[in-house]
Amino acid sequence: MGTSPDMNNTPLSPHPRSPLTDAPAGVLTAAQLRARGVPAAEAAALSRPGGPWQQLLPGVYLLHPGPPTGEERLRAALLYTGRRSADTDAAGFGEAAITGAAALALYGLPSAAPPAALDRIDVLVPRTRRLRSAGFVRIVRAAQEFPAAREAAGLPVAPVERALADALAQPVDALTVRRLLAEAVREGHCEPPAVVRELSRARLLSRPHVVDAVDALLAEGRAVAEGRLYAMVREHGLPDPLWNVDLRLPGGPHLGGVDAYWPDEAVVVELDTRAPRQDDEEVWARYTRKRAHLERLGITVVHLTPRKLRDAPEQQAVVVRTALMAAGDRPPAAHVVVLPR
Repeated sequence: MGTSPDMNNTPLSPHPRSPLTDAPAGVLTAAQLRARGVPAAEAAALSRPGGPWQQLLPGVYLLHPGPPTGEERLRAALLYTGRRSADTDAAGFGEAAITGAAALALYGLPSAAPPAALDRIDVLVPRTRRLRSAGFVRIVRAAQEFPAAREAAGLPVAPVERALADALAQPVDALTVRRLLAEAVREGHCEPPAVVRELSRARLLSRPHVVDAVDALLAEGRAVAEGRLYAMVREHGLPDPLWNVDLRLPGGPHLGGVDAYWPDEAVVVELDTRAPRQDDEEVWARYTRKRAHLERLGITVVHLTPRKLRDAPEQQAVVVRTALMAAGDRPPAAHVVVLPR
């Protein structure tokens, strides 16, 4: 029996044999394509100029023509850098996380440029990974232990403070630096000390515009922490203290400023808004000496951090209330002079 002319003239389909409708964001690796019955040669043929696919990165394919979306670029970057099985449904992308400006955009910082507008997408990987930057992906290696990734828009991202440090390591104007730092703290993504710690590790505190932005950030962070302290006292029914005062021995030396002081109970609250910078050891030594001096005088010092006030204000109120109630069981404290700060 002869072959019908129609069958002889039927062209080979330019599309893979297996359905690819389940491809996340239209992006798959060569391994994932092979698992769906698409060999490497066929993927390469479909990705030639003018073809229906594109090879975005080594071993990573975009399954449609035209420019990739921001999400497709992010997924392609993670597929290139992450250790991932051929199963597209496998959770996670291995030890790889979006960092830098793209991560800040995923966190929703208003001043961060959208991923589709970025020339490069930074991806954080362990320092032991043998990977090179390619195409629009820049490899950033964790100098120490790989940090626990967070999730934003369904993708793994570096912690905000690390993303900030990686973003500011690139050329960024002073106004954008200030805005990014302020937005990260105001919107509750991180606390100023954590940001400064990462900037210090990245050796960025020698840059004048970064230092200026950090100083403004710390001042704003202290104001936010003080507001939380006021709210804690008010909302949990604590007696009103003397706010922001200096303590001094009568005719003697200055003992230092404190954030709140209950003179009848001889209880002090100090907010730890120190920033871990190059002079941190000296600052900590001064703080320790002041606390020890106050306690030798019979004054109880309660140490609170901005993070504790933000995350567990009720628990911190219990700590302060307990110190106030214990005043009757302690010997009377030395008399001190209280001055406005």
